[in-house]
Amino acid sequence: MPVVFSEEIALRLRGSGVVAVVTLPDVERAVPLGRALLAGGIGIIELTLRTPVALAALARLKHEVPDLLIGAGTVLSPADLQAAREAGADFAVSPGVNRRVLEEAARTGFSFAPGVATPSDIETTLDYGCRVLKFFPAEPIGGLPYFRAATAPYEHLGLQYIPLGSLNEQLLPAYLERPNVVAIGGTWMATGELIAGGQWDKITALSRQASEIARRVRGASS
Repeated sequence: MPVVFSEEIALRLRGSGVVAVVTLPDVERAVPLGRALLAGGIGIIELTLRTPVALAALARLKHEVPDLLIGAGTVLSPADLQAAREAGADFAVSPGVNRRVLEEAARTGFSFAPGVATPSDIETTLDYGCRVLKFFPAEPIGGLPYFRAATAPYEHLGLQYIPLGSLNEQLLPAYLERPNVVAIGGTWMATGELIAGGQWDKITALSRQASEIARRVRGASS
């Protein structure tokens, strides 16, 4: 069976244009963060599984902020994928291509977007039927010129990408103008410093700026 990615989730990603990538140091900040992002118009997050509390925070968010679409990030093993599903994640992404995780995603039918950085990575995911891919690390590996060159040979296949990696508000319009970019992800709306400091109003303001840019760009291109 191929690796799937829910069409409904893909449509929500395209409608938003922006995914907030967040790392939570404790469970107590999860709900205020989720509400701050939603207040700014960002309804999709990638919550990285990089802290001991990540899964508990994911479950709390899913229960108390149900309007959020939550992706689990930094999924490195089949066990991570299973744990993310059990905690209530809507989808999952990984930084790279791990065949064991791809096989588990295919077996369970859970929406999963593996991380790719090269044409070889993309072709590996094609073996598993992947249609939505995380492109990482987008800027450090060469930015938009590299992204265009690396993905050009596969445009006829209709693959869709979520670029992440050192992206920011200034880069948002150029990436969103690409027809094969479903959304971009970034940490600038909710950095570790902002989260640790409980600066929810600032997070809301940054989220609102990002969501307004996305609406303007996508509105102009639709």
